[in-house]
Amino acid sequence: MDADLLSIQEARDLVGRALAAQRAFANATQDVVDRVVTAMARAASQAAEPLARLAVDETGMGVYEHKVVKNRFASDVLLDSVLPMRTVGVLREDPARRVRELAVPMGVVGAIIPTTNPTSTAIYKAIIAVKARNAIVMSPHPRAPRCTAEAARILEAAAVGAGAPAGLVNCMTRPSLDGTNALMRHKDVAVLLATGGGDMVRAVYTAGKPAYGVGPGNVPSIIERTARLEKAVADVVDGKTFDAGVLCSSENSVIVDAPVADRVRALFVHERAHFCTPEEKARLERYMIPASGKGINPDVVGQQPQQIAERAGFRIAREAKLMIVELREVGATDPLSREKLCPVLGFYVEEGWERCCERAIALLRYGGVGHSLGIHSQDPQVIDRFFFEKPAFRIVVNSNTAIGAVGYTTGFAPALTLGPGSWGGSITSDNITPMHLLNIKRIGEEIRPYVDPLRASAAAAAPSHRGTSAIDDRAVREIVDDFLAGVRARRK
Repeated sequence: MDADLLSIQEARDLVGRALAAQRAFANATQDVVDRVVTAMARAASQAAEPLARLAVDETGMGVYEHKVVKNRFASDVLLDSVLPMRTVGVLREDPARRVRELAVPMGVVGAIIPTTNPTSTAIYKAIIAVKARNAIVMSPHPRAPRCTAEAARILEAAAVGAGAPAGLVNCMTRPSLDGTNALMRHKDVAVLLATGGGDMVRAVYTAGKPAYGVGPGNVPSIIERTARLEKAVADVVDGKTFDAGVLCSSENSVIVDAPVADRVRALFVHERAHFCTPEEKARLERYMIPASGKGINPDVVGQQPQQIAERAGFRIAREAKLMIVELREVGATDPLSREKLCPVLGFYVEEGWERCCERAIALLRYGGVGHSLGIHSQDPQVIDRFFFEKPAFRIVVNSNTAIGAVGYTTGFAPALTLGPGSWGGSITSDNITPMHLLNIKRIGEEIRPYVDPLRASAAAAAPSHRGTSAIDDRAVREIVDDFLAGVRARRK
């Protein structure tokens, strides 16, 4: 059979398997659900190292040690956050309003898994789906089918071992564009949970399903003059080099307040950053930017700076941790101002935090509006201005944005799917949790009786000599006025 047809059939078969399992799991108690997700998280944590090795070997992207961290973040840290959540039974009750809210699972979750985080994202999405009593079918990236499928196998075995029905966690082994489309459009898939590039997100939102789609970031980070400069620079370097820059929350540019620019440059050099010459920058542009001018050459994603430099036609020191390109504009005239997903960092200098802010807004609008922004400052007023005014839904303060935005170094909800809100073309600005994969059913009892004024006036009116009811307009007005006065009194 044709490979695309096999992929389509596999998607259909897995959705059928998932639907049967979800229906069996829909009535699980909170204790059972929590036992299952705990077993899944512990199994994933125990397998963090071999899954990380498999991901690096299969995709050729990223840093093994950092992928171990991500796998444990998506299991241990995530479990600590989601385990206390109530996802079964009555979630809330308001005695005064006589309203109760009941958790209802959505059903089968169709999940798109990116090649940049093929095991950690699989772990995270499976756990939040099952915590909400859903089943999940994952479509891995064609460059990462084995490692994602192995993560799913480990999670499924742990779930079954803890008492879940077989079929809650599923992964396609023959991923293709046609197979993924079949998954997204299947009538029994209730909701889509997608992480990836802009084209993928647009496809998800045209599949005719409720969807959480998350695209690019192009995150800027500002070092303002009051910042603790040594820590700020170390944070930016750690963020940009974490897993070779593949997280959508990784810093893509740093914007430095002019009075501290020289010191910041020296600190970047101390942190083993290589500042590119104008000729090296031009070579990087030719290699990293496709002829179409759109996106980034996929061969640079998650690669080490030495490999990128060599392919671009020059060499850098073996100990260099990242490359820095000095930029003046945002957009086509300085194409490396876009999201880069590798250890290449843009560097801007601006006078004052207001000008730094203007540059950050321009960068966000060039491919990352609504996503995340970093600010390094000790000035509470400056930080508040960023919080209240800047077009990003995650403002990370005095930490690296790569793992701050996902909730590792901050108190944000731990997540590997970060909504950019309506500004970024998504239905949500949240870090996605199990609560986003629940339907909420409500029951409400009457708290204020309704008296129809026409019914009341007709009942009160005396019959006419012709045997019909005479409706007194003045009586109607009095009844309506009395009714509205009662409503206003209750509101007070």
